[in-house]
Amino acid sequence: MVTEGATFKRCSTCGYEWKTRERLLEDPDLRIIGYQVNFLELEEGFFLFNHTCGTSLGLIAGNFRGLYQGPVFSERATGTSECPEFCLHKSELRPCPAKCECAYVREIIQAIKDWPKKKRDESQ
Repeated sequence: MVTEGATFKRCSTCGYEWKTRERLLEDPDLRIIGYQVNFLELEEGFFLFNHTCGTSLGLIAGNFRGLYQGPVFSERATGTSECPEFCLHKSELRPCPAKCECAYVREIIQAIKDWPKKKRDESQ
């Protein structure tokens, strides 16, 4: 539950605050640059963003779970011939073609990348 006046994320360098996940996603001054996987708990991995002030931000993947409503496979394909090993490379943001437990996180990355950005004068 978010209380009134609560902040979804605050930039540790410049102090800019995003009140909601949607405000963060629509900010033209923020760009997703990577994903740091946590194979034991996928939603405990981190989505990595760059802010125009020069800082990098890590946000727990579970904060973005609501952006994906599709199927989640129960088995991981990591280490098999089906796996392209995208999760092993932080800066790799392509969707995964494998029927893998991790694939839904890759779909969330696509939703983040495709989220419409506000014009700079509208992002406040």
